[in-house]
Amino acid sequence: MAEAKTEPAPAAAAEGGSGENHQQQKTVVVVGVDDSDHSYHALEWTVRHVAAGMAGAADLVIVHAKPSPSSVVSFGGPGAGEAMRYVEADLRKMAEAVVDRARRVCIANSVHALIEVVEGEPRYVLCNAAEKHHADLLVVGSHGYGAIKRAFLGSVSDYCAHHAHCSVMIVKSPKPKC
Repeated sequence: MAEAKTEPAPAAAAEGGSGENHQQQKTVVVVGVDDSDHSYHALEWTVRHVAAGMAGAADLVIVHAKPSPSSVVSFGGPGAGEAMRYVEADLRKMAEAVVDRARRVCIANSVHALIEVVEGEPRYVLCNAAEKHHADLLVVGSHGYGAIKRAFLGSVSDYCAHHAHCSVMIVKSPKPKC
């Protein structure tokens, strides 16, 4: 399930030169966002350093992986259907808030982007989006988990770095100053 939520960026179409045999394509940058400040730092970094700096030469695609209700709640029995409807409504509201915040970042920086909400596990959704859009770069934020937390929780950025079919940039948030 993919939903475009803002003005689509122009397609990454080839532009021919004046009778020359070579073609130039726009750079396609996919950014993964969730409801964390880490992902918005990555989006803001991308907008400032990549999209704005390559005005007209880059297409920006923002992707949010919305969890499926069954991945959040796994129980059956009486009332399960109604509980799932509430969970689905909450997940939809969260996705709308994520998209709204991403849209505001783009508007504030005068950057056009295609924003998609895709249901699924973030690591797979982001790698699939990078492939689908023929991305040149996939940008993700880093939660800064240590080795133990990363081993238990998994790391979306680590998975993407090893499995995406394009370059991957992991943007770290600055450490708070004491």
